[in-house]
Amino acid sequence: MKVTVTTRSGRELINGGLVLDSSATVADLQEAIHQRINKYYPSRQRLTLPLEPGSKKKPVVLQYKKSLKDYTSGNSDTISVVFKDLGSQVSYRTLFFFEYLGPLILYPVFYYFPVYQFLGYKGERVIHPVQTYALYYWCLHYFKRIMETFFVHRFSHATSPLSNVFRNCAYYWTFGCYIAYYVNHPLYTPVSDLQMKIGFGFGLVMQVANLYCHIILRNLRSPSGNGGYQIPRGFLFNIVTCANYTTEIYQWLGFNIATQTVAGYIFLVVAASIMTNWALAKHRRLKRLFDGKEGRPKYPLRWVILPPFL
Repeated sequence: MKVTVTTRSGRELINGGLVLDSSATVADLQEAIHQRINKYYPSRQRLTLPLEPGSKKKPVVLQYKKSLKDYTSGNSDTISVVFKDLGSQVSYRTLFFFEYLGPLILYPVFYYFPVYQFLGYKGERVIHPVQTYALYYWCLHYFKRIMETFFVHRFSHATSPLSNVFRNCAYYWTFGCYIAYYVNHPLYTPVSDLQMKIGFGFGLVMQVANLYCHIILRNLRSPSGNGGYQIPRGFLFNIVTCANYTTEIYQWLGFNIATQTVAGYIFLVVAASIMTNWALAKHRRLKRLFDGKEGRPKYPLRWVILPPFL
């Protein structure tokens, strides 16, 4: 099979193209490109079918497991593909590890070390019980996330752009310091014991529920991360499409009820907004894929993310 590989500007990436076996897959093509141009390893490549001039349609992305024949018309032995360099990539486990490691390390710095003395507060610092429990809760949350990254999550995409490491770390690390600064501040005023217990108790229940949601999602995928889209069922997924995001939001609500800082609520609103956008996109995708037509199951009526609001 003759494969012509061009860039999005129309330049031929590999002069003369490539000749592959007629049974070659997209993965074989990616490996052949890598052999010719070493820096373009497979996970850095995005291959699509060319569009007609002036077309505003989205290009068809070639799936690495499929045969190249699946993308040709009739019995053609030639195919043209468009190459895009996705840039340097890192594994999702690497990405998640570093974004979660920052808050896990930085938050205790504000609790254990005399940070505030360097910021002009010379008086004696009194540590309230809620500040200690907040430290335990915070560290439990991010330790759980790191353990889930390595032992629970299965990823459909092997890698993520390297730039996402810096973006995500900036988000998590900055908010971690922002919240830690105010929760551990010498002038911090604690809430009542009852409010603290309600907040942390509710939050811990949501942390356990969040872990169970992640286990349900894990079981929808094969160990390789494949399995395609499926309708999640069981537990809170029978009520809400993105129960994992729902429990994530509510566990931070519990933390904020117990600690009561503006910084914490700002983080909650920002995180909830981001997860709501993800949830809406996933809800629309599942409803589109499972439309009840041609033998496909019908996606059930569910809340999107935050019952009874959305």
